[in-house]
Amino acid sequence: MSPRASKPRAAKAPVAPLDPEHVLRATYALDRAYVRRLNDHVVHSGTAEMLVVSPATGQPVGSVSTSTAADVAVAFDVARDAARTWAETSFEEREQLLMRLHDLILDRQDEIMDLICWESGKARIHAFDEPLHVALTARYYARTLHKHLGPKRRDGVVPFLTRIDEHRTPKGVVAIISPWNYPFTMAMVDGLAALAAGNTVVAKPDHHTPLSALLGADLLREAGFPPGVWQVLVGSGRELGTPMIERADYVCFTGSTATGKLIATQCAERLTGCSLELGGKNPILVLADADLDRAAEGAVRAAFSNGGQLCVSTERLYVAREVYDDFVAKFVARTKSMRLGSSHGWGVDMGSLISAEQLAVVDEHVRDAVKHGARVLAGGKARPDLGPHFYEPTILEDVTPAMACHGDETFGPVISVYPFDSEDEAIELANTGDYGLNAAIYSRDVERARALATRVHCGTVNVNEAFGATFASIDAPMGGMRSSGMGRRQGAEGILRYTEVQSVATQYILRFGPHWGMTDEAYAGVMTAAVKLLSWLGRA
Repeated sequence: MSPRASKPRAAKAPVAPLDPEHVLRATYALDRAYVRRLNDHVVHSGTAEMLVVSPATGQPVGSVSTSTAADVAVAFDVARDAARTWAETSFEEREQLLMRLHDLILDRQDEIMDLICWESGKARIHAFDEPLHVALTARYYARTLHKHLGPKRRDGVVPFLTRIDEHRTPKGVVAIISPWNYPFTMAMVDGLAALAAGNTVVAKPDHHTPLSALLGADLLREAGFPPGVWQVLVGSGRELGTPMIERADYVCFTGSTATGKLIATQCAERLTGCSLELGGKNPILVLADADLDRAAEGAVRAAFSNGGQLCVSTERLYVAREVYDDFVAKFVARTKSMRLGSSHGWGVDMGSLISAEQLAVVDEHVRDAVKHGARVLAGGKARPDLGPHFYEPTILEDVTPAMACHGDETFGPVISVYPFDSEDEAIELANTGDYGLNAAIYSRDVERARALATRVHCGTVNVNEAFGATFASIDAPMGGMRSSGMGRRQGAEGILRYTEVQSVATQYILRFGPHWGMTDEAYAGVMTAAVKLLSWLGRA
């Protein structure tokens, strides 16, 4: 198949949602041969298929085979067989494969963005983040394998007489359970770190967006990764999740806090490690000395990127009272000027929500807030004229704890604005609730903002940026505190989580026990004197 024929077709004009009877007879948005090629990566034994439908238009995108619980066992058996050989590959070989993948992703980013837009309904500018982030991740771990995983010398208890060597070995087979909101990024980045560490992967993307994940598997094969190291299951998390957890040597999950707690419980029963990036109710603080134009621009991206369907997006905005009116005016004006649409081309600021269920949550949160006294400053309603699941970017004021959107995660294009009177009050408000994923602080006094950031109970905090600085800095760990999760992706933590650490000690001359005719008491005295000497030498 030629490169041109392998790419998804250009976006068509929006069409009305199709009922199930019409869907089966409809023309798919993607070439059937293209979808069949991606479908080759699904581990499946039956003939059952699942229809993927574009949330922006209701048009069917393609049909994908689905996996069963029996297929889970097959996928793990294949991955476990492949793990024995893959764990022995050199760092140099893994580096070469990761860099080939990096180059392929950048070369085929238009194809990747097209498919993401079809499956998720997001604007192209937000789809662009995904291949870029995966390429950066592949390059980062290719360049840092020796640094993170190479043998290391540690201090022994007795200088010159005790040698400690630290080794890192892969855990085995890693289960990756990824969400729909960033279907290419989340299907790939955590698994790439696992592969880099010498593990194999069994991945299950969300059932709304399997094709983007399958394209990732296709790119891995084209880059030259060995057969078996990356297995993909497609289907319901309710059916496939537990069998995956029961077989995995480590579990990586991104999704809701409620599901994350269930997975953590299942992993605890098996003493299996897990990392969980969960929900958030993320705050922005706009201090009195902030550049208000810059803060307003950042707040628009923080609240409405990908329709607010981003774990690190902002749903709470706290503004110093002395600049509150000026800032809100700028923020509202920018929000009202946003361009909504289902086009896959550049120039759209916000696309569709993922589903009718997500739209219902957003609509209910706004209706509940208005019912209890909140004011709508911008947006506030669904836009069926644009597509079945569109909702306007919405700003609420006068939100109180009595309203669902005050503390519950909306995961949509809705943000509430609040004034504050002191920075201590702002920090207290930012730390309200159980979540602790991401935050941002805007101030011209960068040193003060960085000091305040350390008081915010979130895994990532951005100064004079909404979320991109931490999200894109692959050398820095990223994850949540409190109910926003456990473990970290990216950086050293992102790859070391997939390894077991082993310390090998070599002892020379000295034995750890009475010798040379010593009594137990004399041995204890000599060792105590030696410890005191070491302490004294450390102070000299």
